[in-house]
Amino acid sequence: MNHSELANEIVKHIGGKSNIDHMTHCMTRLRFNLNDNDQADRKALEKLDGIVGTNISGSQFQVIIGNDVPAVYKAIVAQTGGSQGSEKNQGNKKKEGNPLNRLFDFISGVFAPILIAVAGSGMIKGLLALIAAFEWMNTEGSTYIILNAIGDGVFYFLPLILAVSAAHKLGSNPYIAAGIAAAILHPSISALLSSGEAVTFFGIPIIQATYASSVIPILITIWLASHFERVVDRWIHKSLKLLLVPMIVMLVMVPVLILAIGPLGTLLGDGLSVVVTGLMTKTGVFGGIFLGALMPIITITGMHYGLVPVILNSLAQKGYDYIIPVTFVSNMGQAGSAFGVFLKSRNKKLKALALSTSITALMGVTEPAMYGVNMRLKRPFYAAMIGGAAGGAVLGLFGVKAYVLSGIGGLPGIPTLIGPTFLYGLLGMVIAFVVATIVTYVLGFEDFKEKDLDEVVNEGTDSEKTSIAQVQSEEIFSPIKGFVEPLSAVPDPTFADELMGKGVAIRPTDGIVVSPVKGTVSALFKTNHAIGLKSETGAEILIHIGIDTVKLNGKHFTSYIQVDDTVEIGQKLVSFDQQAIEQEGYETITPIIVTNTAEYSSVDGAVEKDVEQGETLLTLN
Repeated sequence: MNHSELANEIVKHIGGKSNIDHMTHCMTRLRFNLNDNDQADRKALEKLDGIVGTNISGSQFQVIIGNDVPAVYKAIVAQTGGSQGSEKNQGNKKKEGNPLNRLFDFISGVFAPILIAVAGSGMIKGLLALIAAFEWMNTEGSTYIILNAIGDGVFYFLPLILAVSAAHKLGSNPYIAAGIAAAILHPSISALLSSGEAVTFFGIPIIQATYASSVIPILITIWLASHFERVVDRWIHKSLKLLLVPMIVMLVMVPVLILAIGPLGTLLGDGLSVVVTGLMTKTGVFGGIFLGALMPIITITGMHYGLVPVILNSLAQKGYDYIIPVTFVSNMGQAGSAFGVFLKSRNKKLKALALSTSITALMGVTEPAMYGVNMRLKRPFYAAMIGGAAGGAVLGLFGVKAYVLSGIGGLPGIPTLIGPTFLYGLLGMVIAFVVATIVTYVLGFEDFKEKDLDEVVNEGTDSEKTSIAQVQSEEIFSPIKGFVEPLSAVPDPTFADELMGKGVAIRPTDGIVVSPVKGTVSALFKTNHAIGLKSETGAEILIHIGIDTVKLNGKHFTSYIQVDDTVEIGQKLVSFDQQAIEQEGYETITPIIVTNTAEYSSVDGAVEKDVEQGETLLTLN
């Protein structure tokens, strides 16, 4: 399956283009903010060749792909036109999850897009550390200074980059955000705040702080500025918005930043760094064991993004960090466990998967090993935690530090550890890998039986599996009276381009929807405009009444069924007031889609004709 085909399948199984509110990606996974996570079919996604697994972190739906994620992301953007939404676009949409989940969703949404730049700059700084350690270049020469500026530029101007990314995430103006960050990085303000002399603003004393490479102050400021900007935007007449909104926001928020948020954010960042530093320096081995064992759990929940500000603050204030080496040994634990599966398993396909993902984890990309092998087999995941704890013990015992942020762990990131504790860092990584491998081999796991690759990837109960051989030919009867048209006539590319599957559309002449199959109700959207059915023989049918009718919030629709109800052919499912819906400006053309089209060799239906309820509409073979 090429990238374009995979992108097409992903869009189809996450609920189509209309279900995507915001989309981005990191180094290994696609990150979606979906309008409704329940519309995403995780089992169908994980069955696709090229997808390692799926995960939900906070309210964010993640599709884990691996190294090919940039290419798949580009293909999805090309097919959907971008779907680059923001929180601003959600209007009054209810925020999902508790405040902690929303916080981590915000942090991950801000840092994920910029990690590519951070990774590139971090690797440059790591290589320069290697050059300096072996004295391969004069560190006082102009060549080294220029190279160092290339590697250090992203980190020095990190508040500026974060401001733009945070504004995109929050739906505020990124250029106003950039202006705020640029002001606090201006040489005159930097010199003023580092002069050691008393500084005031209209007589109000300013606590001196350094903002280059800082994280927390600018994140708090842009979050606050996004709300203030909307308030100002509502107050200002549209003819003056262009001039007055940015002026007012910057004139207010920059002083607020340097007077209050900056000192508070700096204090908070320093406090978090002190906690982590104390954990590693005061408790030593036990701190390393604790962090090494928990790092996989932290990663799964998305809380690892919450550590990024702590890491950056520690590097900026102290010149070193204790968390980065822990991520390295955690990577080695995942790699070791996958390698243990390779040694222990007798399933050829699983052995090949385990070996390839182990190598990928050694290179710093752990998701394929973690989600594709270790978590799926359970015991190897526990072994990876034990390996991480063993490696963490070494880190804690010798106080291993990292001196730059590479943006990627594993073997490529080793130069970031160059310093007095470098060899102990390598020892911790080796121990984590070896211990995880041995524990996986000793604990064992329930090996996969020899079966098709699709079933290996989607291991589950027999009732959850539907192979192509189990799907039978079937006739789908018309649920609505009306005129049949091809899907290409539907004014929504999700249906017109058959992203969700093949089928037909009906322009209704009657507002009654009946069941086209004998089976069960698999889904019923809360607004009653969309019904999912599964027939006794395996056909999965979606009936979507109208286009964008979800915006009616159930108005003009009445349901007579519930999810998991058993239904007969011709049984009344939903009624709708066609005239009222159309008067409100919505199309009532109704797609009838076979969402598991891939399991059939053909989905045929006659179009450009009138149809009565109960007449044959589609034939599946």
